[in-house]
Amino acid sequence: MEINAKSTDRKLLLELTGELDHQGAAQAIRELELALDAALPLHLALDLSGVTFMDSSGIALILRAQRRMQTLGGSLLVCRVPQQARRVLDAAGIDRVVTIR
Repeated sequence: MEINAKSTDRKLLLELTGELDHQGAAQAIRELELALDAALPLHLALDLSGVTFMDSSGIALILRAQRRMQTLGGSLLVCRVPQQARRVLDAAGIDRVVTIR
């Protein structure tokens, strides 16, 4: 799992690439926390277009991001979700708590 971070004006974009499984999610959560601590954004976008596989560990990452953004008084957007990852998110009903485009 690789994460590319771009931050401007308290907006943070995290582009995820690779497999978002148990091992990849553990690494991604650490990088997510570091990026959020550094940027303290009001808006976070998770771009999943480079995710080649996702299981329930990806849901854990998204929910962690949502909780952190609520703590910061900000918002989360999950975008550019590949079809396989979208099926996982839809099955979990994650769109009831997170904005997905």
